[in-house]
Amino acid sequence: MKKESRFRIYTDKDADLRFLKEKIIAIVGYGNQGRAQSLNLRDSGLDIIIGLPQKSESKRKAQKDGFKVYSTEQAVKSGDLISVLAPDHLHSKIYQKQIKPYLCPGKTLLFASGFSVHFKLVDPPDFVDVVMVAPHAPGTVTRELFLQGKGVPCFFAVKQDITGEAKRKALAYAKGIGCTKAGAFETTFEHEAIGDLFGEQAVLCGGLSELIRAGFEVLVQAGLPPENAYLECVHQLDHIVNTIKAHGIAGMFDRISQTAEFGSYLSGKKVITPKTKLQMEKVLRQIQDGTFVKRWKRECQRGLKTYLRMKREAKEHPIEKAGKRIRRLLK
Repeated sequence: MKKESRFRIYTDKDADLRFLKEKIIAIVGYGNQGRAQSLNLRDSGLDIIIGLPQKSESKRKAQKDGFKVYSTEQAVKSGDLISVLAPDHLHSKIYQKQIKPYLCPGKTLLFASGFSVHFKLVDPPDFVDVVMVAPHAPGTVTRELFLQGKGVPCFFAVKQDITGEAKRKALAYAKGIGCTKAGAFETTFEHEAIGDLFGEQAVLCGGLSELIRAGFEVLVQAGLPPENAYLECVHQLDHIVNTIKAHGIAGMFDRISQTAEFGSYLSGKKVITPKTKLQMEKVLRQIQDGTFVKRWKRECQRGLKTYLRMKREAKEHPIEKAGKRIRRLLK
C-alpha cells in the first residue's frame, strides 16, 4: 500500500530572520522577481545590494528604488548570500564568468527554481551552501501581497549544507520575502525543476492555451462571432480557477449549474483522452531526461529564431483580436 505523503508546511513561526541579520544579501538580476524580492527583503530589515552588468537597463530602476548597485562580480564578492534571480537561460554564462570565480567558503548560493542546478547548467563548488526558495507567483504579485501583510506560497530546498545552517537561511529568506505567511513547502531541486517545467508546459501555460484556442476555433468555425467564442472559452476562467483553488475540483462542480456539471462529466474525458495523457507522459520524459533543456540551450545559442516565430504566431491568432475588443468594451 502506498504510504501517505508527509508534506510539511513551514510558516512564520518556523523561520527566523536572525540567520540573515548582519549578512549582506546580493541579488543578481533586477527583473520581475529581482525587484520584488529585493524590496520585500529590505522591508523585512535585511541588508540588500544589487549586482548587474554595467550596461544593464535595470540599473537606473534599482538605484531609483534606493539600492546600491554594483557589478555582478563585486556584488558576489561582497555578498554573504548570493540570490541568482537573472533569467534561467542566462544562468550558465553569468555563473561561469561573474559568480563562480568570486565564491569562497561560508557563502550561500540561492536560486528561485531548481532548473539550473538540477540540469547542471550551474555546478556549484563543494564549499558553499546551495539552497532554493521558489515563490509560486510572479514578482509583482509577491510584492503586492507582501504590502498587504500577506504572502505567496513557495517551495524551498537544500542542495548542499556546508555550514550546517543552510535550511535555516533558506527559511529566513522565505520569511523575508513574505512566503512563510502563506506557507513554505520543503522539496528537492529535482522535484521542483521537473514539476515546474511540466506544470507550465503540459497544463498551466502550454496545455491550457492550446485548449482555449482550440475551443475558440471550434465555435468560430461553427458560426459564432469571435466575441461570443472568446467570452465562452476565456472570460470566466479566473472564476473557475479561483473556485478550484478555494474548494477543489469537486467543490467547483458543486458551485456551477447541474447542467454544466453533467455536461462536463460527459465531455471532459472526450477532450482529455488516454492519448492526451500519453502525450503528457512523453512531455514529462523529455523534461526528465534533459531533452527539453538541450533543445532550449540550442535555441538560445541560435538566436531564439524558432521561439520568436512561435511567439509571433501566438500573438497573431484571431483570439487575441477578439480578446482586445472584449477588454475595451468591458473597461
